[in-house]
Amino acid sequence: MSQQQDRRTARRRRQARSRSKTRGTPQRPRLCVTKTLKHIYAQIIDDTRGHTLVVASTLDDEVSEGLSSTANIEAAAAVGEAVAKRALEEDIQEVVFDRAGWPYHGKVAALAEAAREAGLKF
Repeated sequence: MSQQQDRRTARRRRQARSRSKTRGTPQRPRLCVTKTLKHIYAQIIDDTRGHTLVVASTLDDEVSEGLSSTANIEAAAAVGEAVAKRALEEDIQEVVFDRAGWPYHGKVAALAEAAREAGLKF
């Protein structure tokens, strides 16, 4: 098994462990972060109904406008701010943060801090 496969498997295990304890409810939906080498995604999910309520990513023109890259900490902060703004428009103030197995530093932490500064509570 390659080193890349080991990392992927370890992340999937961390993700499953986290998801077994973290559930989004209508009162407090789950803010899930996903990242790739080129983009960063955030979505707010109500797990009881299985619906995605709010989405923001670096693929959105209004988020990526003015960014030098769509895969750095600055872009993550822009996505966090956008998802918080859209959540507040949908009358969502509190969320449960799901880092999806990613370590809480760098892009993931920047997204979370920007969402907090924009008004989300978690």
